[in-house]
Amino acid sequence: MGRVVRKAAGAAVTGSLTVMLAAAVTAGVSGPAHAQGTLNDRLAAGSAKNAAKGGGNERLLVEAKELVYDNDRNTVSAVGNAELHYGPRTLLADRVRYDRNTGRVFAEGNVRLTDETGAVVTGDRMELTDDFKSGFIDSLRIQQTIEQRGRPARVRFSAPRAERVEGQTTTFEYGTYTACEPCKDHPERPPLWQVKAARIIHNNEERRIYYEDSTLEVAGIPIAYLPYFYSPDPTVRRDTGFLAPHFVSSNVLGYGIGTPFFWNIAPDYDLTVEPTFLSKQGVLGQAEWRQRLANGFYNVRISGIFQSTPSAFLPGPLGSGDRDFRGSIESAGQFYLAPNWRAGWDVVGVTDKWFLDNYRIRNQTISTDYFREAVSTAYLIGQGDRSWFEARGYYFKGLSTFDWQKQQPIVAPVIDYDKRRDGPDPIGGEVRFQANFTHLTRDATQYTQIPRTGTYLLSPSVNGITFPLYSTCSVFERGQCLVSGLAGDTTRATAQVSWRRTFTDEFGQRWQPFAYLRGDAFFVNPNTTGFQNNEVTNLFSPESNFSGRVMPAVGLEYRYPFVADLGPLGVHTVSPVAQVIARPSETKIGRLPNEDAQSLVFDDTSLFAWDKFSGYDRVEGGVRANLGAEYSITGRNGFYMNAMFGESIALAGVNSFRRGDIDNVGRNSGLETTRSDFVSRFQVSPNQNISFITRARFDNSTFALKRFESGITAKFAPFLPLETSLIYARYEAQPELGFDRRREGLQASALYNITPNWFVTGQVLFDLSHYLQVREFYATAAQSYFLNPVGTAPTYDRADKFYVSSSGLGFGYRDECTTISLNYLSSPIETASGLRERNRTFLLRIELRTLGEANFRQNLSTTTTADGIATAR
Repeated sequence: MGRVVRKAAGAAVTGSLTVMLAAAVTAGVSGPAHAQGTLNDRLAAGSAKNAAKGGGNERLLVEAKELVYDNDRNTVSAVGNAELHYGPRTLLADRVRYDRNTGRVFAEGNVRLTDETGAVVTGDRMELTDDFKSGFIDSLRIQQTIEQRGRPARVRFSAPRAERVEGQTTTFEYGTYTACEPCKDHPERPPLWQVKAARIIHNNEERRIYYEDSTLEVAGIPIAYLPYFYSPDPTVRRDTGFLAPHFVSSNVLGYGIGTPFFWNIAPDYDLTVEPTFLSKQGVLGQAEWRQRLANGFYNVRISGIFQSTPSAFLPGPLGSGDRDFRGSIESAGQFYLAPNWRAGWDVVGVTDKWFLDNYRIRNQTISTDYFREAVSTAYLIGQGDRSWFEARGYYFKGLSTFDWQKQQPIVAPVIDYDKRRDGPDPIGGEVRFQANFTHLTRDATQYTQIPRTGTYLLSPSVNGITFPLYSTCSVFERGQCLVSGLAGDTTRATAQVSWRRTFTDEFGQRWQPFAYLRGDAFFVNPNTTGFQNNEVTNLFSPESNFSGRVMPAVGLEYRYPFVADLGPLGVHTVSPVAQVIARPSETKIGRLPNEDAQSLVFDDTSLFAWDKFSGYDRVEGGVRANLGAEYSITGRNGFYMNAMFGESIALAGVNSFRRGDIDNVGRNSGLETTRSDFVSRFQVSPNQNISFITRARFDNSTFALKRFESGITAKFAPFLPLETSLIYARYEAQPELGFDRRREGLQASALYNITPNWFVTGQVLFDLSHYLQVREFYATAAQSYFLNPVGTAPTYDRADKFYVSSSGLGFGYRDECTTISLNYLSSPIETASGLRERNRTFLLRIELRTLGEANFRQNLSTTTTADGIATAR
């Protein structure tokens, strides 16, 4: 009898299909068949053509409806939902046939092979070796799930025929590759993008994919042809090769293309080299070295160019002038020296302040919109359970034409130490020790005129356009000129020890006594020579050499929360708060420099602060009471509401905010009167998707609005695919700080998902007080023309109250395999007139997931500006 058929529920063997199926036949039963043996057993059983391939002890598990043994053809078949497991590989098919003469496995009908990497190979027919590692596949489809940038991604290969060799290399004849999901409703449609090639070779050992005679298709339409290229395997994060190019189009730089090349030298370091060929300026070279060590990492990035046309840029001090070579160096690093200690740096060096912007070299640590500056720092940080140590040095490089580098300080070192511990018995509570040491130096004193009108140190002209540079004062007198930074050397050492403890009595009242002792030592060596440094003596007499001050304080804070649980109406809490601090008056106000305490905002967040100054150079003195009340509602459905109202009262001693220092900090703050302005807060969140908060400050006698900030953020999903935010701010005039008119603005942003894939975004900033500035400039120009009627009389064009200071609009598409976005940005830049011109830019970003991404940037500025460029960009 040449053909034997037996029903079989399953089989388990150690060896090949030959042994497994033969054992099932000779068993003569319809139940599960079992056989044991090694690879030698398999070979001895009649599969002499099978070479030893290792892994002979792996178990082959088979399940099928029928096992068929054909003695004439020397084949064994598993028929009906055949499922074979060999080590980490699994083969599923309607029918699997093993040819003992050739040692080949033939699978037909809904064939599905899963390999050790998790990749799923499907096809109509497969011809494999008996270990499933090699063979030919008809109508091949491969799906592999990978993790990329923290997100799962599926990649797909397909081909009418492919060859698989040793489980390492798969060659696809006339194949396609994509990371896009097929359309659920119309799977016959081509994916959003795919690469078609005469041959696609996926080498798992090299972890690369090679494409020969390839075409990139978008929605089935060919858009790019490449005779040969390769890309890293989707599981690879770093691989040697060319990155996506970027293109340049500029009146100053000309047309150009940048071709970055990434060299994956070793697992722990790499190098990226990017030459950018510019038709008008030559070759801009850029290189970045990155290395990760056992205890940290660092990188170094250099850029440079020998310019072909230096005259395209403004002469100094407005631009780089006739400088031939221009360049920059940037570096960042961080190293863990011990479990609680780390050190690092982030530095930027440039040949001139305009280089990075002129050549569009971007760094995420550099602000280039409203405040153009590069901050270089080096640091040492230590952190314990209840302690913190930090030592830093800073170098500030102004990147705007209007920044005078000699007014920028070098701050090094800045050392902070903060330690907390439990108070000793019997006082208990918490004891805190704080220390700060700061040293800084600058070459030129920085002055600010009151009011902040147009007085400048230099006013060079180019092509009939005047560029006022470096604001200063026309009159150096108290009340008309402020000192924002003192030339020379300033050193200050501060130490403070404090104690506090909270008691809750039987009535629920909370009492928190506290005390602190602070000491400051100053060494001031002012520079009163050169530039306008000597004018500072007209404004104040600085304490030269060594001086000091001591500030002891004791205080008590009282809270009495009344809580009412109103069931479905939530939990309501009303809490009156009173705080009294007793201390002597602050000494030497206006006789010491103020570098780090120039920002003073009196609102709900600072009402109960022990010291309301933002830095160490000032210290609050005098006896003061801070009074307020809070009311909150916490609902059971996620609703939350909070409101606060309060004021601060100077009871005795010198009010630190009444006597302004050399920068008038404290004046027009709302704290300079005996009874301060009222401050308030109102916050409500109906649910986790919507949050509204507003803060306000009111005059203590007229209740006039002095400061107002309000904002709302909202997510309307699932009812509406919209996310939006709206922020409004209004600050009344602060004439003693140089702001003679109010400042008012409105900022709005939104993201609307038109469909799950298509979205549109927008943001706009309205300068609602810009028209006042226009009016002031007209009045100044008209007065000048009246006194000296030369040229054309100025005309007044009424400005729109809703002046658009900056804006942005974008739309795009995103799905599991593709991201495309186009954005238009309009941001302000300062011009010669002191008004704001717009820097308009288009940004296009295309990302084909697992294949690469490209970014295109185009500036559309059409006016001569004072950013170092002599012609339009």
